[in-house]
Amino acid sequence: GQLASQLFHGQACDIPSLPQLQCADKRPRVNFKCAICIWNLLLSTLKLRTKELSLSVKQAIIRLKKQNKPIREIARTLGVAKTTVWNILKKKECTGELSNTKRPGRPRKTTVVEDRRILSLVKKTPFTTVGQIKNNLQEVGVCVSKSTIKRRLHQSEYRGFTTRCKPLVSLKNRKARLEFAKQHLTKPSQFWNKILWTDETTINLYQSDGKRRVWRRKLTAHNPKHTTSSVKHGGGSVMSWACMAANGTGSLVFIDDVTADKSSRMNSEVFRTILSAHIQPNAAELIGRRFTVQMDNDPKHTAKATKEFLKGQKWNVMQWPSQSPDRNPIEHAFYLMKTKLKGKCPKNKQELKTVAVEAWQSITRDETQRLVMSMRSRLQAVIDCKGFATKY
Repeated sequence: GQLASQLFHGQACDIPSLPQLQCADKRPRVNFKCAICIWNLLLSTLKLRTKELSLSVKQAIIRLKKQNKPIREIARTLGVAKTTVWNILKKKECTGELSNTKRPGRPRKTTVVEDRRILSLVKKTPFTTVGQIKNNLQEVGVCVSKSTIKRRLHQSEYRGFTTRCKPLVSLKNRKARLEFAKQHLTKPSQFWNKILWTDETTINLYQSDGKRRVWRRKLTAHNPKHTTSSVKHGGGSVMSWACMAANGTGSLVFIDDVTADKSSRMNSEVFRTILSAHIQPNAAELIGRRFTVQMDNDPKHTAKATKEFLKGQKWNVMQWPSQSPDRNPIEHAFYLMKTKLKGKCPKNKQELKTVAVEAWQSITRDETQRLVMSMRSRLQAVIDCKGFATKY
């Protein structure tokens, strides 16, 4: 240590093999690189131990001691200090254990009361930020860093996540959703098998692939090979109506094929035309003579002319609460269809219609059966959420 101190302070040393430099004041100085080499050599020579002895070494010390080996010989055999051997033997004699006791570490910056205060702020306002929590604590005289606040939240199993976007459900609709769920929760599977589920959906010409990851080097983010293309409004789209039951999918009807002006605008008249042409054939094929039609509360579904039409057809129509897309299994069937379309590359709307029909018909009976049989879980989720939007 004295030699290293002399080297780093520029003092002369008695090692003739080192190249020395003459300064203006005629004092010899050792080359700085040589000083670094000598310092590293000293550290390796001292054999400084920064890690604790393993359990196997401690057991070897106890085993050699039982063989009546002296401490000096044990230390020389295992390459440890004599004081280390003595301390391990003393600990074994007093406590009977060889494992290291847990060190207290650095004292916590927050008390139990302050930890509860952090949790209460998050529970009361889940959208609060770490900076806001820090400022709130400073107002009561607690100065901690943002990292400390994050650690306290992580210890209580709180993590920061991106919020899920769900439709806003009014109080009136929450009560209606909750009442519907309680009335139909105990319905048997035969009840759900007799329902013909209907809804409309928009199919874009270019399906969104969501967020994708790419392997690239720095400063190549805008290389065409490393980017994904996007077009406005999905590059064009078609509006469609579809139906399904537990036994499989039904018709997929495109609105522009029904309207007189070939537009995708759907009104009550177009909706009634589709119902009169497709409800009875699909119900007869998928369910049988006795069936129930499900539809949401879209304005064209609840129009006066539509209600009179349904009354004239004498169909059994399920009373469906508003703002309840999470309870309609056909929504997930649409998701399956659009997932299958991601691998397709239609060039125009006509090709899009062709591949969409193929994707819709490729949904198997097992998939539709599983979706319909999930109704009990969906209704239970509505009850658990007290009428709010669910994970579905």
